[in-house]
Amino acid sequence: MRALIRAMPIQFAQQRGTCVDFRADNPNHSTLPSIDDYEPLIGSETADRIRGKAEKLRDLHIVNVNSTYYGGGVAEILSSLTLLMNGAGIRTGWRVIQGRPDFFSVTKRMHNALQGGEIYFSDLKQDIYEEVVFENAARMHLDHDVVIVHDPQPLPLIDHFRKKAPWIWRCHVDLTKPDPKLWEYLSGFVERYDAVVVSLPEYAQKISTPQRFIMPAINPFSTTNKDLTEDEIDDRLRHYDIPTDLPLVVQISRFDKWKDPQGVIDAFNIARKQVDATLVLVGNIATDDPEGQEIFESLCSSREERIRILSVQDSAFVNALQRRAAVVLQKSLREGFGLTVTEAMWKGAVVIGGNVGGIKHQIEDGVNGFLVDNVQDAAEQIVRVLKAPELRATVGAQARETVRSKFLMTRLMEDWLDLISSFEAHFDLHK
Repeated sequence: MRALIRAMPIQFAQQRGTCVDFRADNPNHSTLPSIDDYEPLIGSETADRIRGKAEKLRDLHIVNVNSTYYGGGVAEILSSLTLLMNGAGIRTGWRVIQGRPDFFSVTKRMHNALQGGEIYFSDLKQDIYEEVVFENAARMHLDHDVVIVHDPQPLPLIDHFRKKAPWIWRCHVDLTKPDPKLWEYLSGFVERYDAVVVSLPEYAQKISTPQRFIMPAINPFSTTNKDLTEDEIDDRLRHYDIPTDLPLVVQISRFDKWKDPQGVIDAFNIARKQVDATLVLVGNIATDDPEGQEIFESLCSSREERIRILSVQDSAFVNALQRRAAVVLQKSLREGFGLTVTEAMWKGAVVIGGNVGGIKHQIEDGVNGFLVDNVQDAAEQIVRVLKAPELRATVGAQARETVRSKFLMTRLMEDWLDLISSFEAHFDLHK
């Protein structure tokens, strides 16, 4: 067993405030996002409640650790949540582990196996996994009040520190049918954490560690979600040569087999026999996902005038597509939550989603979107929605209200504040 790494003390630890001046009256810096920004959307009572909870924790220093700064929902959440927490006076950091291609190849297979895929987890793969995490631990000096580790990639970090604070493992993937042997191995690390957070109750596992259920949320003011003018939308679509003479059918997601991009193309090809439209399939390739490029290349043979397939990292383009789309698809086969569904619903889009995971917790079929179980169902719903503009308006309005009431970043922040506050007895030891 590797020796434990002593977490190095933070210099000037007595200076509990941030060293950067984010005051509204500082002319040299932009202000951080705040609860005030959300108050018109969530109401003053809710805003005051969250402010009160944040005030009680403002002396804490929290760190999040995951495996990529961009690409996918986890990075999208962390980029907004960490800023909102800092804006509320809670020092909240974000670290990213580094790894060789063989490490991310192993962790991608683990990710797939946790969602029901198959894996041959050899001794060599295990050695690669644990070795790279150990190397990252040697470079990370985690002496924080709360440590939050996201997904399986950095999970073993906990083995390499003398744990003096609550450690929380946040798993974002669909755990309804994890590979039994892989889960048995990973649970050895999971059991050392003080709490486990998953998105939905159906992802709960038989472990002794207390489990909490927190669904993700969006930042309505980010580049991906903020309001755009029609001219701004047109500009982004022109930049990528997206035709707008026919209704747009759009799916935006990582290039991942669980997002079923080929199934999207197949459903569109069935639907276009009855309706005229253009399919735009947009994805990105995260640094921790070595399969993405291969899947993207496999789809390119389907490109033609009315099927546009792009690999880009452009938040404003995503925003423009979701706002102009007549239909947004998220035909996932497995889905931990589906943040792109939330984003599209916020923009009043009609979303047709796979009847799986977090998607079915966001979409009430026929009310604020539509759920489908296969390619044929998806094709039929595409036709139905494209033929009924009044249906799009009604369903889209319901979709936006669902996000406003349930899936904004302030609700996510409050859920985390509640969980962190549950360790209050531990924090009192530091006072």
